[in-house]
Formats: sequence, C-alpha cells, structure tokens
Amino acid sequence: HRNTVPPRKKSKGRPEASGQFFKMGWRGYLIANMETTIEPLEEVSDEELEDLCDAAESAILDGGGFGWLNPPPRAVLGRYFRGVALVPERHLFVGRLDNRVAAAIQLQEPPRNNEAHSHAASLTTLFVAPWARGHRIGPRLIGAVESLAKELGYLRLNFDVRSTQSDAVRLFESLGFELWGTNPAYALVDGELIAGHYYSKELRKLSKKKKKGRKKTPT
Repeated sequence: HRNTVPPRKKSKGRPEASGQFFKMGWRGYLIANMETTIEPLEEVSDEELEDLCDAAESAILDGGGFGWLNPPPRAVLGRYFRGVALVPERHLFVGRLDNRVAAAIQLQEPPRNNEAHSHAASLTTLFVAPWARGHRIGPRLIGAVESLAKELGYLRLNFDVRSTQSDAVRLFESLGFELWGTNPAYALVDGELIAGHYYSKELRKLSKKKKKGRKKTPT
C-alpha cells in the first residue's frame, strides 16, 4: 500500500550498508526530517541494491518507470544500478523513507567529446516507489540534482518525459522547468506512439565576454 514501507525481501549473507554515500565536492543538500533523507550514492551495497530494485520494479508497474514498460529480470536491474555507480559522468542520488531506499534520480553530464553541449547537463531516471509518495521525495531529489549541476558550473538542466506522465509534468513545471519542444513520436507504448515533452531550466546566466574593438589602421 502507498505510504506503508514494505518489508525487505530476506536474503542470506547480505552485508550491512556501507554508509559511504557522500561524493566529494557535493555539499549543502542533505535534507532530513523524521521520515526521509536525500543523499548521493557513490557505492551501492547489496542491501541498497535490493531496495533500489524493489523500488524501481514497483514504480515501473505503477507506470512511473524510467524507460521500462515492464520490470526487467532482477539481474538486469541489478547490473544497471551497479553500472551507474561506475560511470564518471553519472551521479546517483537516492531518497530514503524510514532508512529504506525508495526513490532515485541521476544527473548525467555530457560526454567529454561533446564540447558544443558542455554547458548543459541532463536530469534522468527519476522514480519514486508508490508506497513512498506523498513525502515530497521527488522535489527534493530534483533539488539535489539541480544543486550539484549548479556546483559543477552548468548553465542549464534538461529533462524529457512522456506526455502521459502527467504527475511528472506538473511537478517539473512547478519547479520552474520550461517546456521548449514536443516530439509526437517520442515513445511506443502498447502499440501506440506517445508524445514526449522536452524541458529545460536555466541555472545561471552566461557571462558575456567584452568585445574587443577593432584597431583602426592609420591612413
């Protein structure tokens, strides 16, 4: 049920969470109250991996997955999250409810060979388990990614979403993301083409360089 933390699936020999979550240079956005915390996850322990997979599966089944329409095999999900932690351009944040990982989001930096797009980062793979909704975990995760993107010096933060995910659309628009385009054939769901919306948010202004005046040549 929503807002009720389900018990973890039992697993033999699973070690305790390492607690090594904080990425160097990231600061000022640990948000905590009596129930929830938002934090960067640099290494994924076995227990956290189980929680991530549980939360992702429940979000996908509820229609709020991140690309998947049906939950993939648990091993596929596990390899995906393990891999995310190894990619230098990806930064994984998780939301916890009663110390249980219940949501996640990623900041994706542009590849180093894409110099023309080096001014913008992307927010991706946001999901919140249905039982963890109503605690403002989603807005806090987005805020954490936005804070890190600003710290890394990006000018803009981009995001795209299926038009049918109305809750996500309302959330991002309420947080200042501006719609700049729509792709009518963004996704194929149950044999039908679904539109997708593209959003962007300005993080800081581009500093203008002073133009050097042309020197007059003597006549």
